[in-house]
Amino acid sequence: MPDATHPQTAIHHLIGGTTVESTSGRTSPVFNPATGEQTATLHLATVDEVDAAIENAKAAAADWRHVSIARRTKLMYAFRNLVEANAGELAKKLSAEHGKVESDALGEVARGIENIEFACGIADQLKGSYNESAATGVDVYSVRQPLGVVAGITPFNFPVMVPLWMIPNAVATGNAFILKPSEKDPSAPMFLAELFHEAGFPPGVLNVVNGDKVSVDRLLEHPDVKAASFVGSTPIAKYIYETGSANGKRVQALGGAKNHMIVMPDADIDLAADAAVSAAYGSAGERCMAISVAVAVGDVADPLVDAIRARMEKLTIGAGDDPASEMGPLITREARDRVAGYVGAGADAGATVVVDGRDASFDNDGFFLGVSLIDHVTTDMSVYTDEIFGPVLCVVRVDSYDEGVQLIADNPWGNGAAIFTRDGGTARRFQDEADAGMVGINVPIPVPVGYHSFGGWKDSLFGDTTMYGPEGVRFYTRGKVLTSRWPDPSESQVDLGFPKNS
Repeated sequence: MPDATHPQTAIHHLIGGTTVESTSGRTSPVFNPATGEQTATLHLATVDEVDAAIENAKAAAADWRHVSIARRTKLMYAFRNLVEANAGELAKKLSAEHGKVESDALGEVARGIENIEFACGIADQLKGSYNESAATGVDVYSVRQPLGVVAGITPFNFPVMVPLWMIPNAVATGNAFILKPSEKDPSAPMFLAELFHEAGFPPGVLNVVNGDKVSVDRLLEHPDVKAASFVGSTPIAKYIYETGSANGKRVQALGGAKNHMIVMPDADIDLAADAAVSAAYGSAGERCMAISVAVAVGDVADPLVDAIRARMEKLTIGAGDDPASEMGPLITREARDRVAGYVGAGADAGATVVVDGRDASFDNDGFFLGVSLIDHVTTDMSVYTDEIFGPVLCVVRVDSYDEGVQLIADNPWGNGAAIFTRDGGTARRFQDEADAGMVGINVPIPVPVGYHSFGGWKDSLFGDTTMYGPEGVRFYTRGKVLTSRWPDPSESQVDLGFPKNS
């Protein structure tokens, strides 16, 4: 079992239920971002090792698809119970390699469990339809069948939750799954896979291949991989979608975001400020549903900025395993420096840096950066046009609701959007007019529960199928329509033993 707390732990692959050591000679360091120290070495897969995982999954899928839905459901319940029982250990592992604080880590695990619980109801989701006597003696019915081998390529920012967006539905519907987790924090997803096998699933139904672009490209090219799921940045999502589709695969690829939160003059300022701080700085802003732009309408701007600033001053930034910490470090030193550069670029472009995260000091070599609030941002500044993916909140001031909605419409991303208002009519307009796939009304991060589906619009989603929930079931299955005709016994040429006029 990989242990992120032990220096230089070697992390390999999990194929057919056993650890398989890589022979590539290529490795990637894994760090504890709170200390800056390397804690493990990830061994990257060769093409042959990816092929071995695919072959193993293909053999497993041939049998797994015929296992009864009742049996699949029982195993999924067992998996759910093991994940819940080990939530603390999962949170510890992901915090050690990602850096997020304990409450965020436990929340991630809880949201992942929602998706396992949805998959426990797969019997209802897989029900087909039936028409008796569509024509004389002819019945027509439809079923949904698994694809075979499917793959998931998951990001560093949610190393437990995002695999659980994919694996439960894919496996419950009868597929075998190959997971390629992020190189930056692989220990938590590896532990998740171990719990999966402990639950009693057959070897090969879930394989884990640790790798980089070599592994990704092979998964996208191999003819036995029938579908690929991805969550990450927009440029990579586009590449995944185009490459996988060109190779005849189903692809769901979720990209980046620049989520806006409109605050109306009638909004509850305390509620809006609390929401802005938690949504912008939770998990150090490294999440695709983070609020990165607060759109202040009219006279609400000054009191909103003051309220946000007052709350920022009380935030405790520290290691994820410190119970006092409310925000942890960024994932890498390079990410920290890149985000800090955006704060400087905003100041150089003429924005007002109300709180400068670069001024914060820390006692060790961890990848920490303080929180930043930038006011008077305009739409031509890089802090507005780019996905920063860090603890930076921009404030754009507009005169009207219509201007705020237009900002969202003009933005190339369309993952999530939110509005804070006391007016029901304005809220109703916004839920209809907001150009985004997920919308919050006095809710800053409108991530759907496990029995709906997650996905944005525009450059936040490539392909037409969103993640988990009912859309996930449809993605990992394909429909088949059957038409059958059985001759009336009285018309049969063969004596079946029935009375002729029965």
